[in-house]
Amino acid sequence: MSLLRSALISLSRNRQLRRFGEHSSVGTRLSSRFVAGMEIEDALRVAESLNRQGISVTLDSLGESVTSEEEAHKAAGVYHALLDAIAARKLEANISVKLTQMGLTLDPHLAESIAANLTEHAKATGSFVRIDMEDSSLTDVTLDIVRRLHAHPDLHGAVGVVIQAYLYRSQNDVEQLVADGIRIRLCKGAYKESAMIAFPRKVDVNANYVRLSCMLLSSPVYHGLATHDEAMINAAKSYAAQNRILPSHFEFQMLFGVRRDLQRKLISEGYNVRVYVPFGREWYPYFMRRLAERPANVIFIAKNLLRR
Repeated sequence: MSLLRSALISLSRNRQLRRFGEHSSVGTRLSSRFVAGMEIEDALRVAESLNRQGISVTLDSLGESVTSEEEAHKAAGVYHALLDAIAARKLEANISVKLTQMGLTLDPHLAESIAANLTEHAKATGSFVRIDMEDSSLTDVTLDIVRRLHAHPDLHGAVGVVIQAYLYRSQNDVEQLVADGIRIRLCKGAYKESAMIAFPRKVDVNANYVRLSCMLLSSPVYHGLATHDEAMINAAKSYAAQNRILPSHFEFQMLFGVRRDLQRKLISEGYNVRVYVPFGREWYPYFMRRLAERPANVIFIAKNLLRR
């Protein structure tokens, strides 16, 4: 399974396959399980459907590193349109943003300025901006930007970040972010990282995920536990029950198209659930990382390709 995961992550960076996938009907069909659609309206339609089921949503316009300031502002424009639509339609939704899509690798000041404008817009409309975490080379700059945004009096409470449990450093990062009162989405991590900085064994990643989950549940801040792993979910539920932590104090987060049965089950049990809904034409890297995270998804996709 580790070899398959490594292969899929490598394929996520293949430009030729990406070009073919994102411009072919076969690719669109493949991606439809995990991607809401190509346009804003597709994502909003899915968000409305999930809200009717009692499920909150995070909307993500797919895309990563941009090559110009113009592209960065164009990407930000999509998120501003989303925030307006969320407010107009009264959706229980927020947005997730990658800083490289806002120009981080071109100019960190540009990315921070764009992220600040988005957070200001979210605050004004009663929404929230989650800054996604990317590969480990960007962890420090991402956390620094989030801390500065959160510390601004006009933006306080309207911005959060993602922490990846497979990194050795994550416990220290969680401690600092919790002390600052910053909301965290905890995930296991979906990038290929060296054993020098990340747990190479799944069992150790899982143990660290549970450890960090308990830290988040014990904090006074509302956090999100992003996992489809029932063992991780059950560990969180058990810790919460033992420590009299109400289900309203946190939320479970899952990906669009993954474990819909479990999403419904958690809602029926009284837990908060938020689904991460990606959309857009630049879906290929995201799709390949979803397959890498859970190789069983490869079998699922293969079976569905055989169906009419």
